[in-house]
Amino acid sequence: MSLNRNEKAAVVTDVSAQAARSQTLALAEYRGLTVESLNKLRVDARSKGVYLHVLKNTLARRAVAGTPFEVASGAMVGPLIYGFSQDPVAAAKVISDFAKTNDKLVIKGGAYAGKALNADGVKALASIPSREVLIAQVAGLLKSPIQRMAGVIAAVAEKKGSGAEAVAEAPAA
Repeated sequence: MSLNRNEKAAVVTDVSAQAARSQTLALAEYRGLTVESLNKLRVDARSKGVYLHVLKNTLARRAVAGTPFEVASGAMVGPLIYGFSQDPVAAAKVISDFAKTNDKLVIKGGAYAGKALNADGVKALASIPSREVLIAQVAGLLKSPIQRMAGVIAAVAEKKGSGAEAVAEAPAA
């Protein structure tokens, strides 16, 4: 079903607004995917805060014109699904993870921080841990020295405590 001019303008406005809020764009060719698997991808994307949409490439080019994602216009060829995310790695991770289990979804490219990404760049971006995981790793690194110091203090206190007990138990001369 073809869209009329007003509907196309609404799609462009919606995608432009999403692009303005996003940090990452990931593109993948979905040729040959079943409706069931495409719905599974959409559910997964929605749960991770990724805006996933099948768009006409001409409308997508108009929507990203003047944004940092304009650099990906060259990769907008063929039947593509577009993934936008505010989280720098979420869109790439959702598409990359789905492509690992479904060979019909082919990663074509994307954009991050005003730079175009090829398929390998999107996969590399997807391999970066999420923000929450990175924060947890930093917290673990900060906690480690404190934990070791507490262990040393406990060992010294235990040693001194056992030494004091030994003195108390020794017979007086």
